[in-house]
Amino acid sequence: MTELLGGKVAVVTGAASGIGLAAARRLASLGATVLAVDIDGDGAERAAKELGGRWHRADVSHSESWERIAFAAAELGGTDVAFLNAGVTTGQQDITALSDDEYRRIMGVNVDGVVFGVRALVPQMAAKGGGAVVATSSLAGLIAFPGDPIYTSTKHAVVGLIRALAPRLAEQHVTVNAVCPSLVDTPLIDGEIRDELARAGFPLIAPEAVARAVEQCVTGVETGQAVFVQLGWPPTAYRFGHPPGPRIEEAQGKVPPGWLAEQPS
Repeated sequence: MTELLGGKVAVVTGAASGIGLAAARRLASLGATVLAVDIDGDGAERAAKELGGRWHRADVSHSESWERIAFAAAELGGTDVAFLNAGVTTGQQDITALSDDEYRRIMGVNVDGVVFGVRALVPQMAAKGGGAVVATSSLAGLIAFPGDPIYTSTKHAVVGLIRALAPRLAEQHVTVNAVCPSLVDTPLIDGEIRDELARAGFPLIAPEAVARAVEQCVTGVETGQAVFVQLGWPPTAYRFGHPPGPRIEEAQGKVPPGWLAEQPS
């Protein structure tokens, strides 16, 4: 097992707990040297000491933080794997009650943290001949989740970004995928929500199950995938439908504009 990522450097954000910690442990077990990144510096330090790696306290929503993260990774030999996992929720169902601070915070961590991470670390991967990026989305990145619409929008953004980046990054031998778990037993599931789920008999996914999906993405060759993690399923790439194309006859002016759209199917 330790030979799969032996000699590789893995940057993991949100590494102090939950999915990030489980994935950091998994990558370390495969031989990677882990740079544990978290806004919780004490937690990141604990993770690094456990795994024999390095740690860095950072707010991933700030672009200048990524300059320091990239520098720390370069000191280890340069990034081979990036698991861009840090995330937050708003817990706000009512968009009219959403504050500017709540909105900016979740967009900064969940979206900017992925964009800035790819921008900062892919050059190191390309310089080493290739690498792998994995970002944490959510099942809420594939479906409409009314319980937290803004969280849902950020996770859809991650999926769209990953799919759009894949062709160009493939030219640099870098794979880029998203993991999309259902509800996971992490600190993001607060006490009230946890109690409601327990009363409903809804089981939570273990973080280690998501870590296995991360391993699959990192060690595989597929790119541009949104891999869902759901109880009873192996990590599986979600199959997106094809959007409708243009109606050629109307586009070429062979029938009056709007005529085809008005006809019964």
